[in-house]
Amino acid sequence: MFNGLFKKTNNITLNSETSTKPTKPHIPVGLWEKCDDCKSIIYVNDLKENHYVCHECGHHFRLSAKERIKQIIDEDTWFELDKDIFSENPLDFHGYSEKIEKLQKKTELNEAIVTGIGKINNKQAIVGVMDSRFLMGSMGSVVGEKVTRAIEKGIEENLPVILFTASGGARMQEGIYSLMQMAKTSAAINKLKEKGLPYIVVLTDPTTGGVTASFAMLGDITLSEPNALIGFAGKRVIEQTTREKLPEGFQRAEFLLDHGFIDKIIHRNNMKSKLSHILELHKLNNPSLRVVDSSDTSFEKTSVERIEQSEQLPPYDKVKLVRKKERPTSLEYINNIFEGFIEFHGDRYFADDASIVGGLAFLNDLPVTVIGQQKGRDLQENIDRNFGMPNPEGYRKALRLMKQAEKFNRPIINFVDTSGAGCGKGAEERGQGEAIAQNLYEMSSLNVPVISIVIGEGGSGGALALTVADEIWMLENSVYSILSPEGFASILWKDSSKAKEAADMMKITAQDLKELKIIDEVLEEPYQDASKDVQAMSKIIKTDLLKALDDLSQKKTGELLENRYTKFRNIGRFFEKVTEKEVSNN
Repeated sequence: MFNGLFKKTNNITLNSETSTKPTKPHIPVGLWEKCDDCKSIIYVNDLKENHYVCHECGHHFRLSAKERIKQIIDEDTWFELDKDIFSENPLDFHGYSEKIEKLQKKTELNEAIVTGIGKINNKQAIVGVMDSRFLMGSMGSVVGEKVTRAIEKGIEENLPVILFTASGGARMQEGIYSLMQMAKTSAAINKLKEKGLPYIVVLTDPTTGGVTASFAMLGDITLSEPNALIGFAGKRVIEQTTREKLPEGFQRAEFLLDHGFIDKIIHRNNMKSKLSHILELHKLNNPSLRVVDSSDTSFEKTSVERIEQSEQLPPYDKVKLVRKKERPTSLEYINNIFEGFIEFHGDRYFADDASIVGGLAFLNDLPVTVIGQQKGRDLQENIDRNFGMPNPEGYRKALRLMKQAEKFNRPIINFVDTSGAGCGKGAEERGQGEAIAQNLYEMSSLNVPVISIVIGEGGSGGALALTVADEIWMLENSVYSILSPEGFASILWKDSSKAKEAADMMKITAQDLKELKIIDEVLEEPYQDASKDVQAMSKIIKTDLLKALDDLSQKKTGELLENRYTKFRNIGRFFEKVTEKEVSNN
């Protein structure tokens, strides 16, 4: 007995005979499968070639651990870990030992999870795959132990850890021992995160109960297969308890994506390439962020020098210009400037706010975290994105991604474009002020370089929540202010029609704010309008980003943080000059 709960075997050979039971009597055994969703009859060889996904409706059949490993891991690179431990019967539960033995023979598994080391498109990782055929993938002591050992192996070998979950929850036959595996695995994940190693979870059908409430929901990145059942309590239990009918799609992957709990839904046919891409984005985890050769003289001409060559528009004309629907959005710049952008979703508390987009990408070969406030191109998209006005969950999503960037030593680039934070009853109920305050607080101490670029409107605290940065830039015609000119005029003069006069006196233009030392750089817009040549504008931004990140990468963390603090500390200290003058006069 190992730890009183599971044994170590010595080259146990399990009976390879399996009994295959047809789903329906009229379907020939082993030749055809019936789709549970659309009821199509599918030739098994075709199903295998399509990774066990229905050709007709896209339904993802449940996979065995063996089949999953075959699909994900490069051929001849898999080495299984801890395959010689299996469950004991700690509570002397009648018939439990016999049931385990039968399942071992039927499934050719020792337990409900297989763990090992393998390569995904030549990128090595620790991988664990749960198998719902073994007691519905329930988490007993062996499952908890194997998950914990896999994580500890990742720490020992300095490798990322990927877990595919498929579980009915805790294993009742092991009682309190099963419950404690939730704490044990969670504590191990904390150790992994302390080491700065990536932990990636792929939720598959079904993932429920104690597995959901522990290692399944603690990933740095949480992915899911389409339509996977994911939840804590079962649907039937909830309906019986609440005496109400739950909506269609409740607890499915798409439901969780909408409610902010997972990053992305990935089709099984794309899973290996997506995991490989994510591993590549985490590969360059080292202190040096240098992205350009410091001897390269092509960066010597600054954007400020370029901007002085053009004639400026009046302030309110700039306001009208940046509000035009043709104005390039954050996503347009992201897709033009960066390579391999993968968007992640959700705040992990309430929802995914479409008015803020964010994820990982490469800037040349440098992994970066990119976040942007996103407006729509038409009325429907603007409604979907709340006209680019983030709700609390949008700011919490942004902060989650920024803290993730800090963990993996990635620079952060923010694109700012909002008339202000979302205003409404729901936003207030969910803590709009607290969400913005937390961003300001946390961003002030992020130990990686942060660059924020105002590409359109920079409205009030809604913009500031993404603008506590080492470098703050504005496009030539962008604006950044305490409030919109219309709002300013309404509050101070009780007349919103005086917006033009308000804009003239508010000092909201990039040139004004550069002179006031609020921002660091003004970026020239091609033909005085970024919408006329998005590619050229993107090239200007990319060039300046490369230079700035190269400069910021040379600073030690302490210097970076002190400079950021001093930058904001000195804003608005003009009153001290008045005080000194008054003292001298007295």
